[in-house]
Formats: sequence, structure tokens, C-alpha cells
Amino acid sequence: MLSLPICSRSWLSLCFLTLICALFSTTARATEWIDYPDTGTATLTHYTLPDGYIASCGASTQYPTAAMSEYAFGSSTAYGPSCGRCFKITLMDTYLPDPPFIPNVTKSVVIKVTDLCPAGGNGWCSAKPGKPNQGGQYINFDLAWPSSSIPDDFFPSNKALYGFTDFGVWNVSYQSVDCLENWEGAKNAAALGSVDDGSSVCCPANPTGSANDTCPSFSDDNGIPPDTATTAATSAAGTDGASIPSMRDLPLLLYSLLVPSLLLPGFLLD
Repeated sequence: MLSLPICSRSWLSLCFLTLICALFSTTARATEWIDYPDTGTATLTHYTLPDGYIASCGASTQYPTAAMSEYAFGSSTAYGPSCGRCFKITLMDTYLPDPPFIPNVTKSVVIKVTDLCPAGGNGWCSAKPGKPNQGGQYINFDLAWPSSSIPDDFFPSNKALYGFTDFGVWNVSYQSVDCLENWEGAKNAAALGSVDDGSSVCCPANPTGSANDTCPSFSDDNGIPPDTATTAATSAAGTDGASIPSMRDLPLLLYSLLVPSLLLPGFLLD
């Protein structure tokens, strides 16, 4: 008959439980949101917002603003870690027309992220870790345009060749920039994100990524899962289609694994 000291049995249960908790905790953190670099490429679409509208982050859209695709934004509702970040976006070429339209002028705009673009379905904001959108990108910026803060001719076109002027989707390059030095609304406190509505809004003036000036994920803090209209997030290693447990199910999963871990030492002693 196998005999284990009492202390060994206790440590066996504790180690087993700790391993389980670490496994689920690490998996959830690693697969939940997209960790994007400060510079890169993305797709760009546009949507209509009224001037002065207060979007998800709680800041005004009086100056150049954009929504960011959900899994890069970092929350499925309200505010997320990307709220308030500023990016210089430069048009490269169009995605949908054949042949692609390549402008002969360089057009750029510095935007502030004030809204999220939902990931439902297979739209341009549907990218998840390990699964880019249909343009092969992990970020989509949805520019608030037309806008009084952005010229009407910001998007170049060639109507004679294509028969229309709005290409809908652009390939762009982006660069994270300092809001206070580069964004048009930097001297307007309300536009920078001074709107305060308790726990429902968050938009730092110039987030740097530190805990002191970056919004948390509202959906993570409130146990709200990512977009439920699509498959669960997958790992960045490319295991497309492999889903992870919802954080709402975590207590039940841990309980179901805790019981065997506590019974295992007794079984070994018998």
C-alpha cells in the first residue's frame, strides 16, 4: 500500500490546483485581445457620426476620430485600453477595386480612438488573434467621416476610371503618436476626453500604456465575454477554430477540477 506523508498530500493538492488556475488564467490572457505594434498596416473604413457626438470612450468627435476594431480596442463594450490613443494614418491603396487605386498624393490624418467597431460576423472589424480580417489585417480603423475636421476630398479617387468616388476600404499604414503634440483637438479639454460619466466612460488625454493613464477593459472588469455572434478568440499561434472557455464558465471549470485534486491524495493512499 502506498503511503504519503500528510504534508506531501497537501502540497500535491495545492500544486495541482495552482497549475490549473495558472493554465486557465494564462490561456485567457493570451487569447483574449490583439496585442498590436505601435507601427504597422491596417484597413480603413469610414462611418457617419454627428459633430459633437459622445462615443464609447466618452470623448467628443469634434476633431478627427475613429473607431477601432473590437479585439484591438480591448473591450467588447464601453471603453478599452485603446481609448484615447492617437494614430497617424496614411492612405496606401484601395482594397476592393480591380485594379487597385494608388493615389499620386500622400494623404494622412492624425486620429484619436474614441469608439469601438464590433467584431460580429465577417466584417472589416472582425479580426481576432490568429485570424485577420478579409484584408489580411488585424486592425481596422473606422474613420468618422464626413467630418467638419477632415477635408471633403481627403479620400482621392478616379471617377473616370472606376465610375465612383468612394472606394469604401483602404489599405493604410499607421503610427502611434503623442496626442498632445500631434492631434488637432489637443488644446480642447472636452475633445481630449474630459467627459466624466461615472464608470461608463474613459478616454485619457494622452495614454502611454501605463496603468496610470490607460483605460482598463470594461468588458473584462465586468465579466462580459467578447463578441458572441462569432467564434471564440483563438490563439495567436494560429489554431483557428479552437475555442477557449468563456470567463463566465471559469468558476464551474475550476470547481470541477478542484474536487478531483482534493480526492486524488486519498485515492493514492488506499
